[in-house]
Amino acid sequence: MIIKKLPSISYLALIYLFFYIPIITLIVYSFNQSQYSLVWHGFTWQWYVELFNDYDLWLAAWHSLYLGVTAATIATCIGMLAAVTLYRYRFFGRNFLNALVFILILSPEIVTAVSLLTLFTLIRLPLGFFSLLLAHISFCIPFVVITTYSHLVTFDKNIFEAAKDLGATDREIFARIVLPLLKPALAAGWLLSFTLSLDDVIISYFVSGPEFQILPLRVYSLVRSGIKPEINALCAVLFSVTLLLIMLSQFMQRKKA
Repeated sequence: MIIKKLPSISYLALIYLFFYIPIITLIVYSFNQSQYSLVWHGFTWQWYVELFNDYDLWLAAWHSLYLGVTAATIATCIGMLAAVTLYRYRFFGRNFLNALVFILILSPEIVTAVSLLTLFTLIRLPLGFFSLLLAHISFCIPFVVITTYSHLVTFDKNIFEAAKDLGATDREIFARIVLPLLKPALAAGWLLSFTLSLDDVIISYFVSGPEFQILPLRVYSLVRSGIKPEINALCAVLFSVTLLLIMLSQFMQRKKA
């Protein structure tokens, strides 16, 4: 039985190796003493010390965190209301709006970036935090709409009819039935939006200003002159934080179960 499963196990192992060997290599070389060579010259914590002393990098990280949380929260609220409207109400153009959501997701980022830059130029909006926030909200909303709508279609519509028969208003149905049932989808939509905002480069590059630098653009500007050990250390820290968050999420889910 085990012998029959060996090809499948080997295939799965190769896939995981393909994904994780670059990450493992990055983490290993973040401890390399050599600044420019890929040849191992010994173990050191120097690059982590320099990373934590780099004020500009940490300021960019704080900007990215603040932008990501704000954009994800606003996009989740707007996307949730849009998804509920598309699900519960029948109106002219509903199918067109549904299709438009998918078009926005499938649209190339460069198209979105140039479109937003053109719009901001026409309305004379200064490029900076506010332009970045509007851009990030705009490309996050479709993902929240799809995530929320996919969860809504699994609901039993008899629940809403029963609530109406008992005298509940639309507002009460939304607050006491829809919103509690949507919590998992909203959490997933928020996390997806936050992740998309945190690592976006193309759209951010077009609509950002000199006074509000975010981490992806800061890393991009550093990588253009060569991959330095500080970048490896930064990526290792980000990967570790992500891993800890996933482990914490799994622990909380098991505890609830």
